[in-house]
Amino acid sequence: MKTIPSRVIAVLTLVAGLCGIVTTSADERRVDRAWEAYVDRFITDEGRVIDTGNGNISHSEGQGWGMMLAQHYGDQQTFHKLWQWTRQQLGRQDVSLFSWRYDPSKTPPVRDNNNASDGDLFIAWALYLAAEQWDNRNYANASSSIRRAIVDELVTDMAGYTVLLPGIEGFKHSDTADLNLSYWFVPAMQDFAEMAPEEPWQALIDDGVSLLDETTFGRYRLPTDWVTLTADGVVSPAEEWEPRFSFDAVRIPLYFAWGGRDEGASIGSITAFWNDPAYQPASAWINVTTDERAEYPISRGVRAINAFANNQALPDPVPKEEDDYYSATLLLLTHMADDMR
Repeated sequence: MKTIPSRVIAVLTLVAGLCGIVTTSADERRVDRAWEAYVDRFITDEGRVIDTGNGNISHSEGQGWGMMLAQHYGDQQTFHKLWQWTRQQLGRQDVSLFSWRYDPSKTPPVRDNNNASDGDLFIAWALYLAAEQWDNRNYANASSSIRRAIVDELVTDMAGYTVLLPGIEGFKHSDTADLNLSYWFVPAMQDFAEMAPEEPWQALIDDGVSLLDETTFGRYRLPTDWVTLTADGVVSPAEEWEPRFSFDAVRIPLYFAWGGRDEGASIGSITAFWNDPAYQPASAWINVTTDERAEYPISRGVRAINAFANNQALPDPVPKEEDDYYSATLLLLTHMADDMR
């Protein structure tokens, strides 16, 4: 048998590679550009996710989202940078959770040691997925520690519901609890329920759906960003926050539909509000008590959530100039959810 010269093999390899580039789908190229653009605009070289719509601060929520997306796009180098920065700058010394806010204009940049349970969930789930994808025991151990700290410090019972407190301090009172249902990140809870069935994750999911049946306020029967649950089971808009369906609650359809648990009553109310033909484009927020509306529309990221919740085609994932950090993140997260659906 005649031996093929090495230079011919090299040429054939090059041609095969070029063919692979040529045959790469437009969708794949767009996805690559979306993540590259996101990293370029919102993630620093040291691994800090910048909230461009909020004074360029960073927070545990954004770090967790960045880690989730880096894992999803197979970017191990960026994932590692994000995790190292998060652990070093936001990691608490007393418990395996994370301070919620980092402001580079302040000294020290972390002035409030309280955590945000949604950020903790994002980080724990991202580490869990990364451990599976890259066979990294350190990621797995860190995820387990955070998961257990969430259960120990943030999960409690109120009025027969198992609920997730938004933070360790300031949300549980003698006969009430202030809750934010956009902190119920159902996909993470489902994986944790499967991994640790003895822990209260399934109860959290089920009771979150039940609470969504109670958080239907105002003309459109919408949830507010913050609600108060009393010891006798009454749910109402929380008094310490504006009674708005706004920037937090817009995430509820994404998280519950992502987990296949979008049967809660207020999910349909949210999409009906966004799709009301009398008010297009939909307003970014509405006061459920007064019907006052934002004078500006929902972002492309929120429009993507609406499309996802209605099983419609999603907008292009590549962030546009009009997309700030929050809009761009919701846009990429919605595509991640669609990929995993």
